Amino acid sequence: MSQIHKHDIPVNIADRCLINPEQYHEKYQQSLSSPDAFWGEQGHILDWIKPYQKVKNTSFAPGNVSIKWYEDGTLNLAANCLDRHLAERGNETAIIWEGDDASQSKHITYKALHRDVCRFANVLLERGIKKGDVVAIYMPMVPEAAVAMLACARIGAIHSVIFGGFSPEAVAGRIVDSSSKLVITADEGLRAGRGIPLKKNVDEALKNPNVNTVSNVIVLKRTGGNIDWHEGRDLWWSDLIEKASDQHQPEEMNAEDPLFILYTSGSTGKPKGVLHTTGGYLVYAATTFKYVFDYHPGDIYWCTADVGWVTGHSYLLYGPLACGATTLMFEGVPNWPTPARMCQVVDKHQVNILYTAPTAIRALMAEGDKAIEGTDRSSLRILGSVGEPINPEAWEWYWKKIGNEKCPVMDTWWQTETGGFMITPMPGATELKAGSATRPFFGVQPALVDNEGNPQEGATEGNLVIVDSWPGQARTLFGDHERFEQTYFSTFKNMYFSGDGARRDEDGYYWITGRVDDVLNVSGHRLGTAEIESALVSHPKIAEAAVVGIPHNIKGQAIYAYVTLNHGEEPSPELYADVRNWVRKEIGPLATPDVLHWTDSLPKTRSGKIMRRILRKIAAGDTSNLGDTSTLADPGVVDKLLEEKQAIAMPS
Repeated sequence: MSQIHKHDIPVNIADRCLINPEQYHEKYQQSLSSPDAFWGEQGHILDWIKPYQKVKNTSFAPGNVSIKWYEDGTLNLAANCLDRHLAERGNETAIIWEGDDASQSKHITYKALHRDVCRFANVLLERGIKKGDVVAIYMPMVPEAAVAMLACARIGAIHSVIFGGFSPEAVAGRIVDSSSKLVITADEGLRAGRGIPLKKNVDEALKNPNVNTVSNVIVLKRTGGNIDWHEGRDLWWSDLIEKASDQHQPEEMNAEDPLFILYTSGSTGKPKGVLHTTGGYLVYAATTFKYVFDYHPGDIYWCTADVGWVTGHSYLLYGPLACGATTLMFEGVPNWPTPARMCQVVDKHQVNILYTAPTAIRALMAEGDKAIEGTDRSSLRILGSVGEPINPEAWEWYWKKIGNEKCPVMDTWWQTETGGFMITPMPGATELKAGSATRPFFGVQPALVDNEGNPQEGATEGNLVIVDSWPGQARTLFGDHERFEQTYFSTFKNMYFSGDGARRDEDGYYWITGRVDDVLNVSGHRLGTAEIESALVSHPKIAEAAVVGIPHNIKGQAIYAYVTLNHGEEPSPELYADVRNWVRKEIGPLATPDVLHWTDSLPKTRSGKIMRRILRKIAAGDTSNLGDTSTLADPGVVDKLLEEKQAIAMPS
């Protein structure tokens, strides 16, 4: 691979950081040797109604997987995110909302957010929603989505947020699995100037004969677009909230009471309802937010994720609000209406901390300097990356162009199931290597094991497991604890298996190599697809790449690469040869792609993740059952790829 780029801790960060290298090592050792004492202390980041005496009570034992933290303590999440801040920062901004249309933005104070959450909590109670009931939220990126989530937490209802891009079928499946009693939606969403028919999708979902638990649909008027109305079932948000009292006492919740369900795709097709509980989750979200982003009071923080994903839960809303931060909520997309939109938002709101995804970074990188045109981004202090491993070239571009070579990049590895960051740098504590998630967060014990579960020591690679629990860990899969054990604890006994592979270097830094099913075996050699993709996108003419393995008579697997070129570049036989030689030079002859499939677009979910399952099937010619494609942002991409594939000569 290319030479590894190391980055020292910047002086301006070192001078005022919350954690320096010595403190990191000291605290990390303490968190492993005395987890009860360490997490008992960290628990004080929250206000408790009844303080906890017990801290950790967990087991990863086969047939007895049980995860409990702070189990005898009581608290309320909404009170920790709102009420406790009112005296000191009630008039400070909790949420900055930036609309899809740049002319629309607003600042919502902690006091105003608290008032709206209390009102909506009373609305939910009036509709018969009580502690333990499930409420489905299918909303655009508007402040009311945050109000709905916090109001559920305030009364002890469990929210199930469904990303606004999901199809009616996906919405119905999640409502049925969770037995949701109420749906909260909007007439339409807005994204890159286009309307998204949310209410229409809910209407379709509720026609499903298996949906029989929903009593009401509360509808926010976002665009004023035409919608069908079901009298008696459908209710306008504005009518309800106008009449509601703004006085509400938060429900006292046990730390282990369920907080939310978030569905994540399962390898078997049926989505998994990951269940998080109240106390441990919020301690972990707040603690990780504070240390990983080196949060100081007054910082303006922007996480570009949608509330429909775990990143939106932990690091757009709950982590920042628990810390009393100002969090920016963005309805639009980073490169619309101009490639510089993301940087324009940074300048407009003087953002100090920016947390976004490699997909967005690569899309901007393909635009070159147009992505930063007319902006200075001088307010930025910390950058972050989330969602997938970031290739070193995109990391360096992000650091250099967006961050003006002065903002450390927090490359965070974690999952829906982990609740918060697991392997991540900290700005003042970690020297960075472009493309590495670096070291574990406090209390996190990663290990690399071979396929038999034997620990691999030193500089090595293997399956990434976590050997003990942490407070933010998911407790179960909703209604299916057996599947929870089977999915995460059966492959390697007494360990949580992430499903990812990783490499550990001589400095103890972790490099995520991608899903284990994204590791190729070429002539007996293991090659991570992330590594080959990284080499491909480091080519000056390539914008994006996705690599899969296809069966090969001699080598076991051949390397099939889908490649999207930068704007203005055209495929040619010369470029084909050049790209193959480039990868050979970057990694070695073994990694040379056998097939380059030029394409304008890749099949992505609405959160921006590439659907490799579909790419594997297309490459292998196994198109009889492509599985569920309802989560694709543009299902038409699949037909285009199939058509392109017919013209490709396959290796023998």
